[in-house]
Amino acid sequence: MTMNKPTDFSKYLSDFLVKYLPHERGVSINTLTSYRDSFVLFFRFMQEQKNIKAEKITLQTLTKDVIVEFLDWIQSVRKCGNATRNQRLAAIHSFCKYLQYQHPESIHEIQRILSIKLKRNHKPHINHLSVDGIKLLLEQPDPSTKKGIRDLTLISLMYDAGARVQEVIDLTPSCFHFDNKDASTVIIKGKGSKTRVVPLSKSLVNILQRYLTEYSLKESYVAEYPLFSNSRREKFTRVGITEILQKYAKTAHLVSSNLVSEKITPHSLRHSKAMALVKAGVNLVYIRDFLGHSSITTTEIYARADSEQKRKAIESAYADVLPKEEACWIGNKSLIDFLNGYKTETGF
Repeated sequence: MTMNKPTDFSKYLSDFLVKYLPHERGVSINTLTSYRDSFVLFFRFMQEQKNIKAEKITLQTLTKDVIVEFLDWIQSVRKCGNATRNQRLAAIHSFCKYLQYQHPESIHEIQRILSIKLKRNHKPHINHLSVDGIKLLLEQPDPSTKKGIRDLTLISLMYDAGARVQEVIDLTPSCFHFDNKDASTVIIKGKGSKTRVVPLSKSLVNILQRYLTEYSLKESYVAEYPLFSNSRREKFTRVGITEILQKYAKTAHLVSSNLVSEKITPHSLRHSKAMALVKAGVNLVYIRDFLGHSSITTTEIYARADSEQKRKAIESAYADVLPKEEACWIGNKSLIDFLNGYKTETGF
């Protein structure tokens, strides 16, 4: 049986993902995973829509028209938004920029692909919970059960540390430093492999200590194990964490639909913490460092959202309080008669 000969596309894509990105560009594992997933999705599109298997894709099949069809398929069939579409296009653009130096013979078509523009991504409303909403959500897990204390720890940590879901997934017991003087911290590895030290509240420390004991995560030999894992000691996934969160969101929603939406995401907890800090008057520079933003411009989104809420509240208060006065001349009969006479004389 003869083996299929590797295509030029497979060779360049393998070098791009295995050699160029991690070693020459030094991208984070999260970026690498995102790029890989983008091409896995592209393979699925080619199989389903073009009847071309992954191992049959060549550079000749990689055209601007095909990429545009792929991007349209992402939105029309998979119902993804502009942000996801742009993320997939960014991965393809990065590969094409690499490819134009490795295979200059294809530079014309490569530049056509690079000419595909990102779609404008309108900033969505910041989906967050109030402090009362967070309290209600945290009342849903049953801490008397092993899974309940795990889920309570997971949700509490995501909120209290303002952590991204991938940051929580990557945590190990060794990331925590517990201090008897209320100075406990966690070291979080964020985007671009940047690390930040985040302080932990005393209440969260108590929950964490119980969780670590319950799941036997205090021994030195498990220091580098995933903090949250399944029965095979494998890291939780984004989907798994989202399902856990939404399970409790639904029960909290039944208690009070005004406080907790039926559908929230792990990032909603990060938004909620950020908004709570803004409302508490914490300096934006401190919030930026706490959340691990690369620029304070990103952090200012929360301040603007809070200002908009304040404006609406103020307008609502004025609408109820201010007297509804008519113009002072409305009741002045002599002034009205004078104006009517003036109009008649001037012909207006």
